[in-house]
Amino acid sequence: MKRNSDLPGFYTMAVAGIFLAGFFLTVIFGARVYGDIAAGQAGNNEKRALLSYLSTCVRMNDTAGAVSVGQAQGEPVLVIADGHSGYALRIYLYGDSLVEDYGELDGELYPDMAQVIGKTEEFSIENLGNDVYAVVTDAGRVVFGLRSGDEKGVAADD
Repeated sequence: MKRNSDLPGFYTMAVAGIFLAGFFLTVIFGARVYGDIAAGQAGNNEKRALLSYLSTCVRMNDTAGAVSVGQAQGEPVLVIADGHSGYALRIYLYGDSLVEDYGELDGELYPDMAQVIGKTEEFSIENLGNDVYAVVTDAGRVVFGLRSGDEKGVAADD
């Protein structure tokens, strides 16, 4: 009787094919998980950067009377004056983005020429009293105290 010699080769190829399919599925699954983790981290970093940028802008220009809250078309505008030059950095919501422009203190806003800070659909400014403000965006809430308004100063983390 003649033995079929193709059968062990077929089993070997089938087992190798199953291992190869398992390997490819593992690679695809791992790549998808890595992509999700990287996208989540990028979103988190963008949110943190938005709040940090707002706090830093205020801190870097914290002189007496430099920071104020204005209104433009019913929306809040964070105004950070540039000393006594009559110009200011204005931060406000335009569309679905938080933008900033630099112009005359009491001048018109130029949202088409403004620099986009980050994506957000919410932007509000709360005066908590004693020269302490809270800015709220989709990314969260940042509280900062104006040191120029108080001799002791209020740190953002207080």
